[in-house]
Amino acid sequence: MTAEGDTLTEPSPSPAVPGPPRPGPRAGDATAPPAPAQEPFAGLDERPVAEHVAVFEAEHARLERELGTIDRL
Repeated sequence: MTAEGDTLTEPSPSPAVPGPPRPGPRAGDATAPPAPAQEPFAGLDERPVAEHVAVFEAEHARLERELGTIDRL
């Protein structure tokens, strides 16, 4: 209980604690992100619908490979 006239205040926010550095592409790293001309879905709207599945499956496989490296960090 508080006495008459006492006011409650919110606690001060804790300062942010930085986490470990994020891994990023290194010079000469083969897993560097694709250049804009290599975007997997670039021009997809101009390709036949029959080719869309292959494009999405290839990107899915790439993402699985990339995400599979998370546990090794």
